[in-house]
Amino acid sequence: MNRTPRLYPSLRVLVGAMVAVMAATALAAGPQSSGLDLGGIDRSVAPGDDFFAYANGAWLATTEIPADRASWGAGEITDELTRKRTSELIQAAAHGAAPGSDAARVGTYYAAFMDEASIEHAGLKPLAAGLKRIGAITDRRGLAGVLGSTLRADVDVLNSTNLHTENLFGLWVAQDLSDPSRYLPFLLQGGLAMPDRDYYLNPSEKMSTIRKQYQAHIATVMRLAGFDQPEARAQRVFDLETRIARAHVSREDSEDVQKGNNHWQRADFEKRAPGLDWGAYLAAAGLGEQPTFVVWQPGALTGTAALVGSEPLASWQDWLRFHYVEHYASYLNQALANEHFEFHGHILSGTPQLAPRWKRAVDATNLAVGEAVGRLYVERYFPPSEKARAQAMVKNLLAAFSARIDHLEWMAPQTRAEAKAKLAALKIGIGYPDHWRSYQGLEVRRADAFGNAERAGLFELRSSLRKLGTPVDRGEWVMNPQEVNAVNLPAMNALNFPAAILQPPFFDRSRPQVMDYGAIGATIGHEISHSFDDQGALFDSQGKLRNWWTPSDFAHFEAAGKALAAQFDAYRPFPDVHVNGKQTLSENIADVAGLSAAYDAWHLSLGGAKPAGADNFSAEQLFFLSYAQSWRSKIREAAIRRQIVTNGHAPDQYRADTVRNLDPWYAAFGVKAGQKLYLEPAARVRVW
Repeated sequence: MNRTPRLYPSLRVLVGAMVAVMAATALAAGPQSSGLDLGGIDRSVAPGDDFFAYANGAWLATTEIPADRASWGAGEITDELTRKRTSELIQAAAHGAAPGSDAARVGTYYAAFMDEASIEHAGLKPLAAGLKRIGAITDRRGLAGVLGSTLRADVDVLNSTNLHTENLFGLWVAQDLSDPSRYLPFLLQGGLAMPDRDYYLNPSEKMSTIRKQYQAHIATVMRLAGFDQPEARAQRVFDLETRIARAHVSREDSEDVQKGNNHWQRADFEKRAPGLDWGAYLAAAGLGEQPTFVVWQPGALTGTAALVGSEPLASWQDWLRFHYVEHYASYLNQALANEHFEFHGHILSGTPQLAPRWKRAVDATNLAVGEAVGRLYVERYFPPSEKARAQAMVKNLLAAFSARIDHLEWMAPQTRAEAKAKLAALKIGIGYPDHWRSYQGLEVRRADAFGNAERAGLFELRSSLRKLGTPVDRGEWVMNPQEVNAVNLPAMNALNFPAAILQPPFFDRSRPQVMDYGAIGATIGHEISHSFDDQGALFDSQGKLRNWWTPSDFAHFEAAGKALAAQFDAYRPFPDVHVNGKQTLSENIADVAGLSAAYDAWHLSLGGAKPAGADNFSAEQLFFLSYAQSWRSKIREAAIRRQIVTNGHAPDQYRADTVRNLDPWYAAFGVKAGQKLYLEPAARVRVW
């Protein structure tokens, strides 16, 4: 889940030299436009009181979140542009593509989703075969077989809002953390249609209201799908999911790799998780011959398996019916699609309006045949010159991070050597994979949106299972090139920076280079530093889960982490809720370290030249303002509440205020003691 063309060393040197010459030329040209959104700055706010509001306050005051969005900001604006471009590419692919080619699959998948007339005409018919299988269950073995047949490679482990799956368990095929030379299947807790166990168990008034709305949603889905006694069925489904939620482990524990790295042999399942017929389940899932698994949340697996053995078959059948319809609602008639949005989009995220069909069609096509779409995107929108420019920036960031490791006074020589080895072995993918994936064998039909989605899910499952027993490919990507995001893969010791994030406002050749270092440079530094955060630091240069720190070094690192967690615990978007500093610690460490490395890398890029400011801001101020405006975001209340419960990332406004841990920010904006963001020098967190 990473692949990149490599520049030869001589070319890397040449590119670096060219960038240095360009930077010196720009500096020599004198005053220039900064590329900042000057009108978005709120000069009535002191930078030292609220840097996010200072950089973005005027924009926040005048910006409305689009009706089909839960939030709106730099990332979403870039995503919207990318989605529009992608839609045009997809539609063009439908014309003139060779039959049977991936481009033809892309165009056909999109066209089938857009064909509302065919979808409405089909009505509930696409559900018939699946519902018949569920209705034919007569015993626990049959139940296990149907449950196993629903297993899919659908757990998005990169997105901490989706560490669960609606299916009974989630599957992720990836490197064994104890032996990263081989792939293993990871089984994760699942079975819930709401985002997290907290939605079922938290006694607060808000969560209680959501639970009532969820029960009503289940009943409505059952009614629209043609079932009698929808309220009674909804009660059974809700009660069963609540019991499953009680077996789930917490979000914090789910993100702890030490607690998650549990190897079970095939024989362990019956002994440690009785109640489920594991032979029938795993055979139906295509894993009947697999000897070894990683069980990420053993308690959840044990508890859920016990429920399979104890709860009435009728309850499990209604649970399966509901989840089957719920999972494919977007590919069914408009009534079901609207109901799905009403709960998951409107109630859970606060989004007032369902996105236009063309946007949903792009998302569905990206989900099913994403790399084929990405290939079209890269050919049109990511030229080699931008790739080379990004690679030059990466080179400076790696050098800056290496220098920071060299200057850590608290780090023992043996830990330093391990850290340098890990940095040297880091594989960084820029823009797109080394080798494009083929979707040969995936059948896509023009008037079968539902069937296309079912076949795409099964195709993804089988593709994942085929990796078992094969050599690990460190060039494998887990993101599509058209995603506005980036990722660190600890077991691969690799990074992915998709093409779509390497564009304005994060990466823009038309503005001073300092702006790019403050924006995308901090993101690149963030992902590099994930290799050394509270979780990444547990993996060595080969991606093996191994403690390579001396006890005293790790104690120092943990102390810094606790200080940062306490800093974020104090942030309260609403009086009754605060950021979870421990849950967001990995990302917060990466923000501090990444911004620090980006600052050093920017100075390294200058080659000794004196940086010029612009628009009455110094170059130092431009760096930090670029960072803060890259986190520009406005978010609905329901969405931010959901994020705090389910997400490993702090809300964007608090990430922008990471600057308070860097000494140069204080000097750049004259921040003084007594201002709200001021930290005494000893209290500023310096992780790397």
